[in-house]
Amino acid sequence: MNKAQFIAALAPHFNDSKKEAAHAVDIVFDTIVRNLSKGEDVMINDFGKFKKVDRKARMGRNPFTGETIKIKASKKARFLPAKALKEVISGDRKLPPAPKPEPKVVVKPAAKKAAPKKAAKKSAKKAAPKKAAKKSPAKKKPAAKKVVKKAKKK
Repeated sequence: MNKAQFIAALAPHFNDSKKEAAHAVDIVFDTIVRNLSKGEDVMINDFGKFKKVDRKARMGRNPFTGETIKIKASKKARFLPAKALKEVISGDRKLPPAPKPEPKVVVKPAAKKAAPKKAAKKSAKKAAPKKAAKKSPAKKKPAAKKVVKKAKKK
């Protein structure tokens, strides 16, 4: 599942608004990234923990040439799944049913009166001045030529 599919799955919980669902997803991801960049861990119960890890400099090997190279120290993000998530993935624990989105409330618009619209159309027609159009004599188009295809003889 990619981000767009994730947003589409959340949209029913936001009154079918993909824009609101996308905004919520962006806020969650942004919060996680900002806290990790500060060096703080982000723990979500029954899901897992996001943490920043410092990796030391080490020696590695170039697989093409076989020569040893020095790999710089770096900082990485690491996710550690919670026990509950591990149990669900392994099949030891069953997930409860997914939360259902709240039913939509449909508001019916009030009945509109047609009389004012008709009056407005009539007054608009009366207000527009009528111009006499000059008609030019109609020109006849030349008759289309008939194309006859000859059957190939074998």
